[in-house]
Amino acid sequence: MLIGCHGSVWTGEFDDAGLQRAIARTAAAGFDLVEIPLMDPDKADGSAVRRMAEQAGLAVTASLGLSEQTDVSSEDDQVVSAGEALLGRCLEFLSDAGGTHLVGVIYCAMRKYMAPATPTNRQHSIDAIGRIAERGAELGIRVGVEVVNRYESNLLNTGRQALAYVEEAKSDNLVVHLDTYHMNIEEPDMFSPVLAVADRLGYVHIGESHRGYLGSGTVDFDSFFRALATVDYDGPVVFESFSSTVVHPELSSMLGAWRNLWQDGEDLGQHANSFIRNQLRSVESIAMH
Repeated sequence: MLIGCHGSVWTGEFDDAGLQRAIARTAAAGFDLVEIPLMDPDKADGSAVRRMAEQAGLAVTASLGLSEQTDVSSEDDQVVSAGEALLGRCLEFLSDAGGTHLVGVIYCAMRKYMAPATPTNRQHSIDAIGRIAERGAELGIRVGVEVVNRYESNLLNTGRQALAYVEEAKSDNLVVHLDTYHMNIEEPDMFSPVLAVADRLGYVHIGESHRGYLGSGTVDFDSFFRALATVDYDGPVVFESFSSTVVHPELSSMLGAWRNLWQDGEDLGQHANSFIRNQLRSVESIAMH
């Protein structure tokens, strides 16, 4: 299992200089993996990211949320094509960077929708993401659909919805991506959704209820980490946190990151790394009881 950190803990800019900063600080904080917020795959050099990550001893993943102009769930075929083309470029970047996973809100726009998804919206999304997952398989990159709250998607708000989605897409390379911040809003508890998705779970975000320091909010991490152990989860576990002092303005608008929840990314990151590893060690110890 690789323990990772989202790049927005360290920087709001993801040009070459920003990526170098995120990679160096992720490694210094003791993580195994850096997750790059890939809002613009044409902005940075994937080969340079590979060199920097290999030198730092880090694995690489990437995430993004689509916009209204690239919404693959749109009923407009041109918008769907634009979204699929963007995701294709993300896969190419990750291939150059030696990345392993492309995840996030890649199946619709990351925004509040004012109406439920239609059958056409859902089918367009499934068809496009199915093709992206197959392209990812060719490049050795796993694709994950992130379950988010009702204010960021009208398609996938629970693990069970995501499970039905990935099964309908019929790609073994497509997995469910759970995030504790969103689960804390939408799910009945932090245990049963993990069991429900079981072996289709392929990526995890660890975030507090207010997206600040882990353990300072309302998320039931004890139950969540016990659930991961119950299903023998062994994929990436990535810390995610956002503060208005660091996050990129575009991402801040998408996420509603209006408050300054922390100022010292180094302290936050080191704390998160220890918190996650301690949780994992605690559930491992249950086997000795």
